[in-house]
Amino acid sequence: MGLTDDTGKRCPLLPCSIPNITNTSMQQQQQQQQMVDHASTYTMDEALLPMGFGKFQAFLLAYSGMGWISEAMEMMLLSFVGPSVQEIWKLSAQEQSLITSVVFVGMLIGAFSWGLISDIYGRRMGFLFTAIITGVAGFLSAFAPNYIALIVLRFLVGIGLGGGPVLSAWFLEFVPSPNRGAWMVVFSAFWSIGTILEASLAWAVMPKMGWRWLLALSSVPSFLLLLLYGFTSESPRYLCMKGKTTDAMQVLEKMAKWNHVSLPSGTLVSDHTCVPDENPASSAGLDSITIQRHDTNTDDSESKRGGITSLFRLLSRKLLRTTLLLWMVIFGCAFAYYGIILLTSELSSGNKKCSSNKLHLKSDGSGLYKNVLITSLAEIPGLFIAATIVDRIGRKLTMSSMLFVSCILLIPLVSHQKEVLTVGLLFGARMLISGSFTIVYIYAPEVYPTSTRTTGVGVASAVGRVGGIVCPLVAVGLVHGCHQTAAVLLFELVILLAAVAICFFPFETSRRYLLDSVRNIK
Repeated sequence: MGLTDDTGKRCPLLPCSIPNITNTSMQQQQQQQQMVDHASTYTMDEALLPMGFGKFQAFLLAYSGMGWISEAMEMMLLSFVGPSVQEIWKLSAQEQSLITSVVFVGMLIGAFSWGLISDIYGRRMGFLFTAIITGVAGFLSAFAPNYIALIVLRFLVGIGLGGGPVLSAWFLEFVPSPNRGAWMVVFSAFWSIGTILEASLAWAVMPKMGWRWLLALSSVPSFLLLLLYGFTSESPRYLCMKGKTTDAMQVLEKMAKWNHVSLPSGTLVSDHTCVPDENPASSAGLDSITIQRHDTNTDDSESKRGGITSLFRLLSRKLLRTTLLLWMVIFGCAFAYYGIILLTSELSSGNKKCSSNKLHLKSDGSGLYKNVLITSLAEIPGLFIAATIVDRIGRKLTMSSMLFVSCILLIPLVSHQKEVLTVGLLFGARMLISGSFTIVYIYAPEVYPTSTRTTGVGVASAVGRVGGIVCPLVAVGLVHGCHQTAAVLLFELVILLAAVAICFFPFETSRRYLLDSVRNIK
């Protein structure tokens, strides 16, 4: 005897509803299998969460921090070498400024190049060659026979220093998301350590041994990077994004062993997200979920076709706003940061040509080293403040508030002030600007996906170097021309524009997982 289906038709042999039941059962099984598949896979962020911050990350922090110390020392020595060389070789103010500017030109080229190389060939390849170039060219600078040779060698040092952002992006990719901001601020503290070391080294070496010894000793950290290079590992996130999951798993297993933890069970994937399945089953009222694993082969093949594709990706519809705003902010931070350093140096040296009503600091022989050292110490509380609030109130609010307050602190310097007040204001401004500069270098690698992270950070860093190139011409040229007030007002304008640009960043990156592909950006 037959049965009646939903439409009232009789089925003489088998119930007509059985195929529907069977289809429903199969769809449920597929859905369950998809959920099982999702449960049996994990992303890089999910692998890093149980790792915490252990011995493995501590070694990476020390290694990458040494690279940051190297860059800081090579940059800070310009405040001391320039005035010394000018006196010995009888250079003009423009020739002295060129010693600094040529380093930033090299950094512009290096930041642009090493970012592309690191996205194509790996992070380790990038910072290996930067350490070689920086160390060798920095050491040879101590033996420069004349001005032209010094300019060429410092240009090469700049190319090597341009790879600094590769180290920060490399370290970032090993750190779990919950406290990533705080640990990146700790990493940035090595820059402050480098500036303090260089100021102390200059104070001890320059008066007795001269600028050549300062150049030679400042190259030591770069050679330490080469000595310990064999103990470093490639970023597992980069390896996974490139489809080298076996190599990525080896790095994760090594990390888990060092940190005495266990990896999640399942298979490592580059990324996975849950999206509604737009198949006919959805119209039947089923809550079907399809697990999509992002295919990184597209990004990989594009990057292998050349760096131009990576550059175009930065200006794609999804990244254009972020990229342009980031360039504006990093230019402003670099201009203001190096401006405060060079302004402190110039005001400490004094300028007899300028009338006494212009602002200046103590002009005796020890004033330069003392004032630069004091303002360098300002970066320590700046980093402490940044580390305390960056994960609590977010990157955007931290950066913008610090820049707005630094603008307020610089206002009194448009007119003559007592030495103590001038040093105090420069101390506070450098404290806040260095903190904001630190956060922008945390935000930059977080806002870009793995497939184009070091390219994006490298190009942004190159834009910052443009600010560094222009800054010495302003800080040295205007002060030498007795236009200190104009210099301070220009710094105010640049800082204010950068602070406003931060407010228009498209999204906050605090406590967000890092993305692997441009297609994941909403």
